[in-house]
Amino acid sequence: MSFFAKLCKLLHNLNKTFQTSPLLQGTLGMNDREKAKQIQRCLELAILLEASAHKPGNVSVVTDFENTRFEHFLASAVAAASSLETGARRGIAVSEGKIDVTEVGVGKIIRNCIVDIAAWQHGGNTLLGTIILLSPIAVAAGMVFKDAGFAVRDLRRNLKLVTTSTTPKDAVDVYDAIEIASPSGLGKAPDLDVNDPASKNRILQEKVSLYEVFKIAETYDTICSEYVNNYHVTFDLAYPSLSKHLDETSDPSSATIQTFLEVLAKVPDTFIARKTSIQKAREVSLRAKEVVDLGGVETPAGKKALVKLDKELRKHSNLLNPGTTADIIAAALVVKVLAGYRP
Repeated sequence: MSFFAKLCKLLHNLNKTFQTSPLLQGTLGMNDREKAKQIQRCLELAILLEASAHKPGNVSVVTDFENTRFEHFLASAVAAASSLETGARRGIAVSEGKIDVTEVGVGKIIRNCIVDIAAWQHGGNTLLGTIILLSPIAVAAGMVFKDAGFAVRDLRRNLKLVTTSTTPKDAVDVYDAIEIASPSGLGKAPDLDVNDPASKNRILQEKVSLYEVFKIAETYDTICSEYVNNYHVTFDLAYPSLSKHLDETSDPSSATIQTFLEVLAKVPDTFIARKTSIQKAREVSLRAKEVVDLGGVETPAGKKALVKLDKELRKHSNLLNPGTTADIIAAALVVKVLAGYRP
């Protein structure tokens, strides 16, 4: 490619970025309320895109579980919107110096999301892991507005500040959210177990932050590991993969499924591990890798293997549902939509 052609391509990409980045648009004339609403729409769209993709073992637009249907996820996405917007507003307030980052109340945002989700649908736990991941992202996105434009690196930098600044009250609020959502496969934690009635009092008395609570579980729970390690799977694996596939296809569902397979192939799903065993989770990852090696959604052989994998994962009363992987994909989609992607 000639120098002139490279320059034209660079200018085209810059122009496209400036035209589509919702956060950049938010700095050009929007008031704080409108900025927060824009962020909320990005998060809601990402949740809907993730839920609608026919990923193996998950509920989707064409596959239901016994008591949980696609409509329950639609209702949950709508119900969560108000609290996610609150998170964005709190982030904007931090960027303007109106509140300290320790005063954001990430735990309360998560708890309120789950309360609203429970009130708006009867399909049980639909988005707990997703909401735990996305609530700090909403805050961090609001904080990005202090800059002239939007960059993924700025979002991630702010995200680290949000998660490491959480408080004991945040931890107690998240424990409340978990109790309300009542997810399956919780198991027993080595310390400060969520099922132990004494844990919340200990958290407050011993001043254990949400970040510190999640450090206890980071080795066996990917959601907790994301908090502690600055969303390493989201930003270092899922987001680059998703960006690549969205650049190659106009079908967001196919890109989402392919990214899901690639993440699952490399990171055993801890939701499966909690409900069955880490060995079973690793077996599922090996099966996902086989599908990826055959081309995934991009080849006839890959598609055939994907259908077979989907059937296998649904055989055991949904015990092999890669729910944590779905949460990671939702977070990656949020980053992509915040950066300007539109289906």
